[in-house]
Amino acid sequence: MKLLTNHLLLLISVLLFVFTSVFAISNPNQQKKVLLVYGGWEGHQPKEFKDLILPWLQEQGFDVTVSNSLEIYADSAKMTEFDLIVQTWTMGQLTGEQEKGLTNAVKNGVGIAGYHGGLGDAFRSNTNYLFMVGGQFTAHPGGQIDFTVNIKNHDDPITKGIADFTVHSEQYYMLVDPAVEVLATTTFSGEHADWVEGVVMPVVWKKNFGKGKVFYSSVGHSMKDFETPEVLEILKRGILWAVK
Repeated sequence: MKLLTNHLLLLISVLLFVFTSVFAISNPNQQKKVLLVYGGWEGHQPKEFKDLILPWLQEQGFDVTVSNSLEIYADSAKMTEFDLIVQTWTMGQLTGEQEKGLTNAVKNGVGIAGYHGGLGDAFRSNTNYLFMVGGQFTAHPGGQIDFTVNIKNHDDPITKGIADFTVHSEQYYMLVDPAVEVLATTTFSGEHADWVEGVVMPVVWKKNFGKGKVFYSSVGHSMKDFETPEVLEILKRGILWAVK
């Protein structure tokens, strides 16, 4: 009886191992930890974006920590536990400890992804942060207008199969690191600022910062922007790319 019991326990252990292994393989994002940080200028609807993207992140199998405070960045040990940071925090300022915790985490391999002002118009005075992101908002001539986003890399997994599209949003004019890998651009007509007529500006890019992956899309002034399917799809793919 004892021998039979031992065999049954062994069989159960093997079955549990096989089950958990198969489950892990079929859910590659299981156990990956994501930090979702939201806040800053409320005009960019950070809470609404959190409510939009959080269920999707959880559906992907990620273990998500949500914070509406920048203070979590100051916990350097905690920051190393994450695989990805999704940030939507327009303007604001980082303390020295917060900057160090955030940028060191990315430099050491934590990915970061974001959109519009939530990543590209945050912490304007912090040059190390701007170095990490690869660009900084400067203007949006005409405010919210119709403009075209042109896909430049049709082979990259973030933009593959997506055609050029038109969106009604703020057409960001940005200062951009020439080292970023540009996936999509937009061209300024000059209607609202004639001196930039014909200027081709990056809209979607990816880059490395140390060992970390950085993804950015400049579209997303309001949640209505994400009703354009291409806008939301590109962001989701960028998040998945950045999380490794």
